[in-house]
Amino acid sequence: MKKILVVFFLAALAAGTEALYCCRRQTRSTAVAEGALVALGGVRSIVGEIVWFRADRLQDEGRYVELAQLAHALTLSEPHTPEVWAYAAWNLAYNVSAMMPTPEDRWRWVDAAISLLRDNALDLNPGNAELHRELAWLFELKLGTDLDSAAPVYRKIWRERVEQAAAADDWASLKMDPARMDAIERQYGISDRADPCYSAIYWASFRSDHPLLQEIIRQSLAIYRKNHPHGPSTL
Repeated sequence: MKKILVVFFLAALAAGTEALYCCRRQTRSTAVAEGALVALGGVRSIVGEIVWFRADRLQDEGRYVELAQLAHALTLSEPHTPEVWAYAAWNLAYNVSAMMPTPEDRWRWVDAAISLLRDNALDLNPGNAELHRELAWLFELKLGTDLDSAAPVYRKIWRERVEQAAAADDWASLKMDPARMDAIERQYGISDRADPCYSAIYWASFRSDHPLLQEIIRQSLAIYRKNHPHGPSTL
């Protein structure tokens, strides 16, 4: 009987996931996508518990690629739980990326973590301090420092991406608002928009009232100014 229930719950999750993808693909509407999740009803919380249990097992066994897939299922079952998104992004950026053979391959997973938080998690949970912290930390620690040996490659790719956005005046592709960028540049005296620490400060600034985000801003400013002792050119 227990096995039948597990199969039923996972089938329900699969159905809800498929519906969500269809809605996002057809409409790109967060509201409609959330509506698809309602189809799971009360089953969704039970599904979430099952997926969390499985995720813990995969993490203990070091099966991080499978964990990444399962973590995505968690974000679908609990889209308004910030810890779920943070867990999924951390796994992509730190666990799965570390298994990749080249810096470019590792970047794809780090980039996926950034997109997960910026394009999905904050879309569903706007203004959430924990999610802004996780995203800002990614830019500060993973790209802005050399804690990851592949960080110089990450910074190079990120700079190219930002320069392309600047040339096309397409800041929307990075989910960045020029008016907010102008404001933080005046406030903090920074101007190199392609520096990862600039992005760390940008995303932390949404909740600069939060102590941890204040600390991220302080740390990122220190790293930024160390990298630009004579002042950078403005993009």
